[in-house]
Amino acid sequence: MLRPAGRRGLAEEAADRIRDAIFGGDFPPGSALREVDLAAQLDVSRGSVREGLAILEREGLVQSEWHRGTKVIDLTARDAEEVYSVRAALEGLAGRAAIGRVDLTALTRLVDTMAGGLADGVPSENLLALDIEFHDTIYQATANRRLIEAWYAVRSQVYLFQLTRIRLGHNEYRAVVVDEHRQMVKLLERGEAHAVTRFAEEHVHSALRALTEQLSP
Repeated sequence: MLRPAGRRGLAEEAADRIRDAIFGGDFPPGSALREVDLAAQLDVSRGSVREGLAILEREGLVQSEWHRGTKVIDLTARDAEEVYSVRAALEGLAGRAAIGRVDLTALTRLVDTMAGGLADGVPSENLLALDIEFHDTIYQATANRRLIEAWYAVRSQVYLFQLTRIRLGHNEYRAVVVDEHRQMVKLLERGEAHAVTRFAEEHVHSALRALTEQLSP
């Protein structure tokens, strides 16, 4: 169930609550999101819910169709290929632009926290949060506003697809998450633009391959 929204920034908070519920699996891919039900659960107006859903639609997390309402995006292999192909291009560009700019100590700290969490058996969702923070750090370091905006335009979709990857292939994700990110730090430290670009893109393509195998009938 959704927690009632607070009384400030109701549209944004409604978006946050609905997004969290989607990520938490309360609203599976393809499920309908009815304004009247959401408004009652969040204890806000339908207008606030409508504005919140519009925020999520801009993030690509939900889809609205005339006379058919709003639903959570579907997670098909084709959808994954579209999202991850865009992400691969962005990651390659971001990695290259972050060379000499990104805080390598902060990235190393995140990877060490991942490794510690993995050893302690923390849930994979916790590792994913660190994974996304790792990539956020790289994008922010580029100081390229349009590149950062492009990342945030697909970030929620990437998060949902990665959550699905984890739920369908828990062990596969845990087997690679630390080593792949530690290798990225090493390449950024060396400052080899071509190697960073190639590895960043392959990092995404390998995730896509794992996910599409899981999504295939």
